[in-house]
Amino acid sequence: MIKFTEPYISGLEEKFIQEVFEKRNFAGDGQFSEKLSSFFKEKFSLDYSLITPSCTHSLEMAAILADIKEGDEVILPSFTFTSTANAFVLRGARLKYVDIRKDTLNINETLIESAITKKTKAIIPVHYAGVSCEMDQIMEIANAKDIFVIEDAAQGIDAKYKGQYLGGIGHLGAISFQQTKNIHCGEGGALFCSNEELFKRAEVIREKGTNRKHFLRGEVDKYSWVDIGSSYLPTELANAFLYGQFAKYKDVTKRRLEIWNKYFSELSDLSDQERVILPGVPSHCEHNAHLFYLRVSTSKEASRMVSYFKENGIQGTTHYVPLHLSSFGKKVGEFVGEDKFTSSESSQMVRLPLHMNLSDKDVSKVIEVIKNFFKS
Repeated sequence: MIKFTEPYISGLEEKFIQEVFEKRNFAGDGQFSEKLSSFFKEKFSLDYSLITPSCTHSLEMAAILADIKEGDEVILPSFTFTSTANAFVLRGARLKYVDIRKDTLNINETLIESAITKKTKAIIPVHYAGVSCEMDQIMEIANAKDIFVIEDAAQGIDAKYKGQYLGGIGHLGAISFQQTKNIHCGEGGALFCSNEELFKRAEVIREKGTNRKHFLRGEVDKYSWVDIGSSYLPTELANAFLYGQFAKYKDVTKRRLEIWNKYFSELSDLSDQERVILPGVPSHCEHNAHLFYLRVSTSKEASRMVSYFKENGIQGTTHYVPLHLSSFGKKVGEFVGEDKFTSSESSQMVRLPLHMNLSDKDVSKVIEVIKNFFKS
C-alpha cells in the first residue's frame, strides 16, 4: 500500500531527546525552546516567536492578543480546518465566511472588504497547501481599517510570499508541527508576533497569565498574575524532537518539491485535456509542496477516483467539508456573498500521496493509476 502520508524522521531526534534526559529538564520553555526561537530568527527572519503545543493553541493565543470579545466578527474562508474558526468562536466571535479563489483555493482578497462591518476585529487568511494568500492586498485593507491580520500558516513552514516567510507577514501568525506536516514533533506549533509589545503579552498568556518569563530575564523583581492566560507550553521532549527535524528541513522541502513537480509535469496532459485542474501557484509565491491535489469534474468522480486508488493499493483522500456547510458552522457564522467556488471546488478534490518515504517508483505508480482511471 502506498500511504497517503507518513511522518518524517531525520535521524537526529533521539540525539537531542537524550540531551533532555541528561539535563533532567522536561518542562516547557527550556533550552530547545530557546534554540528553536533563535533558529526562526536566524533562518526565517521571525524575530518574535514562541513554540506552542499546537497550531490550535497558537491561534487561541492570537485571538486573545487581538482582544476578540463577544459580538466581534472575524473574516475567514469556509474552506479550512475547524481550528481556524474555533479559536475565535471560543472568544465569542461571529464568523463571516468569504469565498475562495479558484486557482489557489485561498480566501479571495477582492471579497474581503465587502464583508467588513463596524464589528470586524480580525481577518484570518489561510495559506492552503503552503501557497500564500495575496498578503499585500489583505494587509492594505486591514491597516486602513485598523483590523488585525492573523495568518493561519499551519501548512506553510518554509514557504514564502514575495520573499517573506509565511506566518511573519500579518500582525500575528500561527504554524503547525503536527505529524502530517512537512516538519513535525507529533503535535506542536508556533506563534509569530510582528512586534515586541505583542510578543511580551504573548509570553504572559503562554505562562498562565503570569509575568514569569519577564521575572526570569530580570525585568521584574517577582512574578505574579497580570493577565488572562493558560498553559501553552510544550514539553522539552517535543521541542528537542522538533529541533532534530529542522536540522534537515531544506532537504525535506527539496525532496517534496521534486515529488510535487513530477506530479505536476506528468499530469499536465490531463490538465490540457480539461480532465483535471492542477494546483495553482502564483509566480510570486514559493510553496513548500505540503500537498498535491487534483480537482475533477464532479464530487462523484472524486469519490470514484479515491475508490480506484484503494483498489490499486494507493491511499488517496478528499479534504475539508467547508465550515459553512456543517451544523455548527451554520450556528456560529454565515457566508457573505456568493458561494461560487468554496463548495464546488472542495467537493471535487482528490489529494495524492506526498511524503518523504515515497520512492520515485511509488510516484510513477500513482501517476499511472490516475491515467488508467481516466482511460477506463
